[in-house]
Amino acid sequence: MSVTDAPQGSAGTPLLSIRDLEVTFRTESGSATAVRGVSFDVHAGQTVAVVGESGSGKSTTAAAVIGLLAANGSVTAGQILFEGEDLAALGPDAMRRLRGSRIGMVPQDPMSNLNPVRRVGAQVDETLQDTGVVRGRRARARTIELLAEAGLPDAERRAQQYPHEFSGGMRQRALIAMGLAARPHLLIADEPTSALDVTVQRTILDGLTDLTDRLGVAVLLITHDLGLAAERADRVVVMYRGEVVEEGDARSILTEPRHEYTRRLLAAAPSLASRRIELARHGVEVGGTPEQDLLVAPAPATGSTPATATAPRRPAEPQDAVRPLVEVDHVTKVFTIRGRGLLGRSADFTAVDEVSLAVPRGRTLAVVGESGSGKSTVARMMLGLLEPTSGSIRFDGADVVQRDRSGEVAFRRRVQPIFQDPYASLDPLFTVYRTVEEPLRAHRIGDRASRHARVRELMEQVALPAGLLRRYPAELSGGQRQRVAIARALALEPELVVCDEAVSALDVIVQSQILRLLAELQERLGLTYLFISHDLAVVRQVADEVCVMQEGRVVERGTVDDVFDAPRTTYTRTLLDAIPGRDLDLGRPA
Repeated sequence: MSVTDAPQGSAGTPLLSIRDLEVTFRTESGSATAVRGVSFDVHAGQTVAVVGESGSGKSTTAAAVIGLLAANGSVTAGQILFEGEDLAALGPDAMRRLRGSRIGMVPQDPMSNLNPVRRVGAQVDETLQDTGVVRGRRARARTIELLAEAGLPDAERRAQQYPHEFSGGMRQRALIAMGLAARPHLLIADEPTSALDVTVQRTILDGLTDLTDRLGVAVLLITHDLGLAAERADRVVVMYRGEVVEEGDARSILTEPRHEYTRRLLAAAPSLASRRIELARHGVEVGGTPEQDLLVAPAPATGSTPATATAPRRPAEPQDAVRPLVEVDHVTKVFTIRGRGLLGRSADFTAVDEVSLAVPRGRTLAVVGESGSGKSTVARMMLGLLEPTSGSIRFDGADVVQRDRSGEVAFRRRVQPIFQDPYASLDPLFTVYRTVEEPLRAHRIGDRASRHARVRELMEQVALPAGLLRRYPAELSGGQRQRVAIARALALEPELVVCDEAVSALDVIVQSQILRLLAELQERLGLTYLFISHDLAVVRQVADEVCVMQEGRVVERGTVDDVFDAPRTTYTRTLLDAIPGRDLDLGRPA
């Protein structure tokens, strides 16, 4: 689908005009076309978001614009007109001169895109020198200015540090400084905040928007979150399987989506689902279509309508009616941090400070907070992977720490984790069958035939075809890998499943499918979930109760509706306000 009309308020020739773009990759089995017939415009000073799940072709389109396709990829048809010049026809040397100076880029993973053995300032300095902006001593002074401009405090000192000494948000700010170093006319931001907490994400995007607005830089934003795109972009381009299926201004995309895939993205985006719940609870009729509503969970959340929840939530019960499966009582965890050098002094760091909480049996307790709040440390102590410095953790009445060998084995069978990165948590040398069978083998459950039958049963439970059993993790999509991780966690029929950021690395559609699967499994098997997340938009859809952590302490707890509708602390309100699309108007147009 080609959409070439200029947006309202823009005039003249587009800064970037992509026409009938086709990108093909050479593979061992032949040529594969990843992008076909893509056309859209970006005008000066405008932000255009390209939205789609992994494999939709959005990042490939961006890579073609900046001339960074993989060695086996090439533009095989169409034009990429930038300031009237066809980039597809330029040679490598010409593209190298243009890249950075006239087109900048902020890539997705800052740790992979910063040299770990070079100081951050030296890398910004190198960008300035390569693009010919300034040289010598002036480059160092300009480096500090750029880092400060990107929002890094104490920029002169930070310039002397290495990437591993930066937080994720600080590393992303450094990449923004590099991307805007030469004052390019177009900035490509490829999932610039996908790995960041919502509050850091908002800070980064606010800073980026302020900078680009002030400098008059056009932005091509690549994202899988339609809520984020609608909040930040002037226009939205939706891609699916290498083609543009819909394009328009944010308001029309949100309230009157024309394509089925756009409706799926709208239904799956956690930020928009959270917004729909909020509006429905206040009696606001939400825009959309019956088809969109059907793509959301059929069971209503407490106090909401069927069209607002991704996962069914059980009706609230009196607090004392549900016996806790896990009780955390005044738990503290202190780590000893070694000082630098041979004579450096060690210091104590309190990661978890006097935390008490209870996980009701058969329900979902979400623990939320920014990175460093202590939520994952609490999860690891509940799993028995870390020992509390003080306090106690009881599982079904028994102390998690004070257990003998037989108690350890029984505990491991009853409590299982699902981690954030399914590729890192699966052995790359194990087939799917071996991965799912491994817990049964380790606990000496059944014979070979019964284990084989159990593995096939688990594959059916997580909606994976038996044909995948002989494949390895590298041959699976992210969603398939996470389903395998869930199947492995369920192999021993646990009572408690600890989900540590279990969907944060997935596209919104896959994320929605996994959340629905977890809800269905809980309903069918009576599972109890501890759901660790920094994304309150996801939590609103899946949790029964919420526990908010800040700097190692619990600052707020309550039912999900109470916490979202009437937050008591400033910190919780800050987390809620940072949800992308929270203020979007999703009411039906007049």
